Amino acid sequence: MKMKKRMFPVLMLLLFTVIAPLFLYTDTLSSFITTSSSKNDFIEDVSSFQSFGGSEKITQLNLLPQESINTLKEPIGVVYSDNSTNSIVGSGYITTTSAQTEVVCCIVELPLAESTEHIARVLSATNDEIESDKENPIKQVITDENVNDSLHKTISVDKVSDGADGKDKSSLSQDTSNNDATNMGTVTNEFSAQTSGNGGREEPRKNNIEKPSDQIVVQDARVRHLKDQLIRARVYLSLGATRNNPHFIKELRLRMKEIQRAVGDASKDSELPRNAYDKLKAMEQTLAKGKQIQDDCTAVVKKLRAILHSTEEQLRVHKKQTMFLTQLAAKTLPKGLHCLPLRLSTEYYSLNSSQQQFPNQERLEDPKLYHYALFSDNVLAAAAVVNSTVSHAQEQENHVFHIVTDRLNYAAMRMWFLANPPGKAAIQVQNIEELTWLNSSYSPVLKQLGSPSMIDYYFKAHRANSDSNLKFRNPKYLSILNHLRFYLPEIFPKLDKVLFLDDDIVVHKDLTGLWSVDLKGKVNGAVETCREGFHRFDRYLNFSNPLISKNFDPHACGWAYGMNIFDLEKWKRQNITEVYHSWQKLNNDRQLWKLGTLPPGLITFWKQTFALDPSWHVLGLGYNPSISQKEIERAAVIHYNGNMKPWLEIGIPKYKGYWTKFVDYNQVYLRECNINP
Repeated sequence: MKMKKRMFPVLMLLLFTVIAPLFLYTDTLSSFITTSSSKNDFIEDVSSFQSFGGSEKITQLNLLPQESINTLKEPIGVVYSDNSTNSIVGSGYITTTSAQTEVVCCIVELPLAESTEHIARVLSATNDEIESDKENPIKQVITDENVNDSLHKTISVDKVSDGADGKDKSSLSQDTSNNDATNMGTVTNEFSAQTSGNGGREEPRKNNIEKPSDQIVVQDARVRHLKDQLIRARVYLSLGATRNNPHFIKELRLRMKEIQRAVGDASKDSELPRNAYDKLKAMEQTLAKGKQIQDDCTAVVKKLRAILHSTEEQLRVHKKQTMFLTQLAAKTLPKGLHCLPLRLSTEYYSLNSSQQQFPNQERLEDPKLYHYALFSDNVLAAAAVVNSTVSHAQEQENHVFHIVTDRLNYAAMRMWFLANPPGKAAIQVQNIEELTWLNSSYSPVLKQLGSPSMIDYYFKAHRANSDSNLKFRNPKYLSILNHLRFYLPEIFPKLDKVLFLDDDIVVHKDLTGLWSVDLKGKVNGAVETCREGFHRFDRYLNFSNPLISKNFDPHACGWAYGMNIFDLEKWKRQNITEVYHSWQKLNNDRQLWKLGTLPPGLITFWKQTFALDPSWHVLGLGYNPSISQKEIERAAVIHYNGNMKPWLEIGIPKYKGYWTKFVDYNQVYLRECNINP
C-alpha cells in the first residue's frame, strides 16, 4: 500500500511530463494537416463573429496580429536594360522603358499554397523562412480559389499561347553579364510557366528565355563570319609572336585553305557546303590559340589598320580601272555592228537609182502630220526606234521619220529602211554633208570641234592637264550629229512641231498625244529629272564662274534629252539658235561646262521648258538596274541613257528584252553579220 502511494506521485509526474506533451503535440499536428474543407469550415466559423450592436458587418478577429498579405516576398532583383522598349522579365510582370540604362526593382509575391515547398525550392528560400511561415496557422488558411486570385493580382502575366503552339512568349530585354540578374530572370520565367494559363497547375520548368523580338537578324551571317575569320587569320600570320610558333602557323594555314574552299564564290549562306559550320568551329578554335599566343592588342590593331589602308587603296585602283574599261566598252563598236553597215552599203550601191528612192516623199514637209527627228550613225539602234514607234502608232500613214546620219553610214541607213520599210509611215534619210549651211563659220561648236586644242584633248597620249573624268573624253562629243538638235528649225524649215528622239530609246505607247500638249508658250516640252536630288543645274554647270552664277539658279530642276517636243514656230520667234551660239562662244575654253549637249541645252532653253508628265519618258535603263517593271511598263518611252546600251554585251540583261523585240534577228543581213540577241 505504501508502494502504491509512492508510485502515485511518480505516475502523475510522468503524466504531466511525458503523456500530456505527446497529447498536446498530436492535437497541434492535426491542425496542420487539416483538409481544405475543414479550413473552409474554420473560416466560416471565424467569419460568423459579429459585433454586439447587432450590425451585420463582420469584424476582424483580434486574437492574433493581422497581416495585410499572406505571402512570401522574394528579395529585390535588379535588372539592367539598355536601349530597350517594353522590357519584360519572366512572364511580363515588370514593364519599364528607357532610352538609357536604368535600374528596375521588382518584388514577386508568392502565396503559400499546397505547392509552397516546391516554390520555395525554386526561389532558393532558406529553411528558416519556411519554418517562420509555418508558425502562423491563420496564414495557412487559404482556399484554392484564393491562391489563383492572389496569383493573378500580384503577378501581371503577359499574353501566353493556350497550347496551340506551346511556346513561352516571355522575353528579357537584354542578356546581362550579371549572374544574379540572369538567375532572377530564369526564376521568374519558371514560375510564370507554372502559373500562367493553367489555373495554378504545375508544368515542367522552362529555362529557355527568348531573345527580344526586335533584334536585327543579319542576313548571310555565316558567310560574313567565315570571311572575317580569314582576315583575322591573315593578321596572325603576319605577327611576330605567332610566326615564331611553326606548329600554330601550319595549323592556321591549313584552316585558311579549308575556309577558302568552303566559301569559294558563295555570297549567301544557302550557297555554302554542308560542312561549312564544322570548318568555322575548327577555325575559331585555332584563332583562340592565336589569341593566347599573341595577347598584345596594340600589334593587332596596327596590323588591322595597315590591312584597311591597303584594301582602300586597292579599291580605289579597281574603281578607276572599272571606269576606264566601262568607257572603253561603251566606245568600242561590236564586230557585228561594224559588219552590218559594210554589208548594207555594198548592197545599196548595187541598186539602180530608182530602187534607191523611198515612197511617200510628198509627206515629208506636211505640217499637219506627226514628224519625228532622229540623228544617228547606228543602223540597228535607229531601226529599233522606228519599229517601236510605228508598231504603237494608231494611224501609221500620218507619221513621218526624218533621219540624219553621217557620210559613212548614209548608204547603209538607206538600204536598211529600203529593205525593211516602216509600215505605212514615210521616212527620209539625209546625209549631214547635204546641210551645206552648217559650217564652221556659222556654227561655233563646229569650229571648236575642229580646233587643235580639242584634237589634243582627245588624241594626245599625255593628258596630265586634262579632265580626270573619262566620260568627258568620249568621241561621241566630237560628232556634229550630237549637236544637230540645236538646229531643228534650219533642218526642217516648213514644219511647226517636231518630236526629237534619241537613238537609244524604245517607244511603248502611241506618241501622237504630245502634239496636242499645251506648252504654255514654251519652246521645249521635256520630262524633268530633279526627282533624284543630283539632277539639278549645279551638277552640269560651273557656278564658280560669275557668268553662270549671275544668270542661273543652281537648284533649278534639270530635264532630259531623248524625247522632246519642240515648237519650231516659237523657236524661230525667240531666236533660240542664236542664244545657243552666244553661249557656245563664251565656253570656248570649257570653263562654263564640260563637253556634251545637255549643259548647253539647259542654258539655251532656260525658262523655255515645259515639264511633261514623268510617265512620258523613263530614264536610266543604261545605268540603273533598280528601275521597277511597273514604272517601265507605264512609260510611253524608255531611255537607255548611260554606257550600258542594249546592243552592247555590257547592257543590263533584264532590260534588253524591251529593245530586242523590235529587232528582227532573222533578217538576212543580221544573220550574215552574226548579230544575235
